Amino acid sequence: MKNIKANGEIPTNNIKKNDFIFGIRPVIEAVEAGKTIDKIFLQNALQSPTVADLKKLLAQHKIHINYVPIEKLNRFTRKNHQGVVAFISEVAFYKIEDVLPQIFEDGKMPFLLILDRLTDVRNFGAICRTAECVGIDAIIIPEKGAAPINSDAIKTSAGAIYNLKICKEKNLAHTVDFLQQSGVRVFASTEKAKKLIYEIDFSEPCAIVMGNEETGISKEILHHADEKIKLPIEGKTQSLNVSVACGAVLYEVLRQRISGE
Repeated sequence: MKNIKANGEIPTNNIKKNDFIFGIRPVIEAVEAGKTIDKIFLQNALQSPTVADLKKLLAQHKIHINYVPIEKLNRFTRKNHQGVVAFISEVAFYKIEDVLPQIFEDGKMPFLLILDRLTDVRNFGAICRTAECVGIDAIIIPEKGAAPINSDAIKTSAGAIYNLKICKEKNLAHTVDFLQQSGVRVFASTEKAKKLIYEIDFSEPCAIVMGNEETGISKEILHHADEKIKLPIEGKTQSLNVSVACGAVLYEVLRQRISGE
């Protein structure tokens, strides 16, 4: 898969068979076996005792359900999907409320990355590769509207995803509040900022927010952030690819921490 759309929709022209499973019973068995579900799509208004069992199981495991018309499921597979398709992640997901205390307990200065609805799989993989190189402690993504973490993402990351803690959170605004209450300053990277990244002190616990490829960071997250920051642009092209911009910001944080500035 190349990417997913801003509304969480997955293009179907490059879906790989080993990225997803379908059918009510196979999905139930996968969840019960401890498989990490990246995304699950359930047909609108589908009702039966086994569907009720599936919904109950997903609720118990706090797995978000995307309700879609049957036409969407038919684009994933023409086989008998029984109204449900689940995409399997090759990596485990964490919760930031579990990860952050451990970072502090280990005596580290938290260095976090929040990706607000990033949709391109290869952008995500490239960012993960850079994030692992600079020593990011955790990457935070939303449950809904984020790029699937599949074989393409892992390949683009050169396997770096396996060495990162990926935290999938239901509400990024609430996550930002939690981080701030825990002593982490949140910096939103946006062209709307007045301050350049070189004017900011990143020596304290911090989280960098990068936004969607088309719409950037959501207004809600921008409102919650402690500070808005930007990269200088001197040419006629007024924006950078998000993975390139992210790399520049992350390495400025690392540079300051290494040099002690």
